[in-house]
Amino acid sequence: MTASPLNLDNLLAEASARAQGLSDFGPGNYREALQVLIDSLHAEADLSEQGLALMHEKLLGQLVNRLVIEDYCRRYPEIEQQVLDNPLVIVGLPRTGTTLLQRALAVDPQFHSASWWETRYPAPLPSETVEQPRLRTERACAEVAAMLEYMPQILSIHPLDAMQADEEFMLMEHSFLCAMDSYANVPSYTAWLDRQDQSEVYAYLKKMLQFLQWQQQRRGLSTGRRWLLKSPQHLHTLELLFKTFPRAQVILTHREPGKTIPSIASFVHTLWQMYSENPDARQVGAQWNARMARAIRHSMAVRADQPAERFLDVQFENTLSDPLGVIEGIYRFANLPLGDEVRTAMSDWLAQNGRDKRAAHAYSLEQFGLSEPQLEQDYAAYRARHINAQTRI
Repeated sequence: MTASPLNLDNLLAEASARAQGLSDFGPGNYREALQVLIDSLHAEADLSEQGLALMHEKLLGQLVNRLVIEDYCRRYPEIEQQVLDNPLVIVGLPRTGTTLLQRALAVDPQFHSASWWETRYPAPLPSETVEQPRLRTERACAEVAAMLEYMPQILSIHPLDAMQADEEFMLMEHSFLCAMDSYANVPSYTAWLDRQDQSEVYAYLKKMLQFLQWQQQRRGLSTGRRWLLKSPQHLHTLELLFKTFPRAQVILTHREPGKTIPSIASFVHTLWQMYSENPDARQVGAQWNARMARAIRHSMAVRADQPAERFLDVQFENTLSDPLGVIEGIYRFANLPLGDEVRTAMSDWLAQNGRDKRAAHAYSLEQFGLSEPQLEQDYAAYRARHINAQTRI
C-alpha cells in the first residue's frame, strides 16, 4: 500500500527541496498544528483521490511560501520595518456584502489591498522577480478558471476572480492555525484549534502583509496608503486583531442569520465537494452554524470592551440598495477624502459588478439540517441588537 503524501516530515522535506534547499520555516507552532491537521484529515475527512492531491499541494505550497518569505525577510530586513498598524477591516458573517464593499473600496488608490492571486501566491516563484509576478498571476488565473469549470455554481455564491481584491484568509492559513474546516470535515483539528492561543496567526499575517506591501512598492505602486482588509475569520479573534493593529477600524456588516447561515453552509459544502467523497450537508450545517454563532457572541463581547468609535455598522440591505451611500459613510468613519474621480471609478465598478450580474444562489435551512427555532436560540441577542433594531449608518 502506498504511503499517504500527507506526512509531516515528508511535507517539510519536499518543501525544502522545492524551495532550493531553504530550511527556515519561521516562528510559530506550525509543526504541531500541521500534525494535528494531518491526523484529522486521515481519520475524519474522507478525502477523495482528487482531494488528497489538492490538500497535499495546498499544504506544500504554504510551507514553501513560508521558506521563501523568511529568506526574503532575512535578505531585506526593511520588509519587517514596513509601517502597518491602521488597517480598515471589513468584518461580518459571510454572505453579508463584504466582498462587494471591499472590491468597490479597493478601486481607491489610497488603499493597499491584496488580490486573490497575491493571497494564493504571496511569495515569488523560482525564476520570477518581485517586480514582474507574471508566473504567479498566470497560475492563479488558470486555477480560478479550472475551479469555475469544475463547479460553475460557485459564482452564484462568491464572485471568484484572481485579479480582484479578496480576503486575507489564505494568508492566515499559512500559520496552520486557521479554519481548515472550510475545506474538509476535520472536527478533531477544529476542537484542538479552539484551545490554542492564536496570537501568532496575527503576527504572521502582519509579516505577510508587510511583505506584500514591500513587493507592491517594488512594482512601483504608491506608498503610504492604508490597508483594506476583509475576513469573517476576525469575528473569532477581534481582540487579537486590535492587539496586532492598534489603530485598526472595523466595519461590521449585518444580515439576517436565516439568510447568511444556510448560504455559508452551501458555500462550505461546495468546497467540501472538491476534497471529499460524499460530504454530509447536515454535518456542514451543524458545524458552521455552531461556529458562526459562537463567533458572533465573541465579537459582540469584544466590541463591548472597545471604544465605540472603532466600529461602524452596515446593513446588507443598505449595501445592496445604496452602495455609494454606504461607501460615503465609510469614508466619513475612516476620516478619508473621497474625490470625484474615485467616486466615478467606484460607480463604474459597481455598474459592472453588481449582485444582479450573477445568478441567484438557491439554498434552504432544511437541506443543512437547520431550523428557525435553532437560529432563534443561537442568534437572539444578535438579532435584537443588529437586525430587529436595524442599526444603520
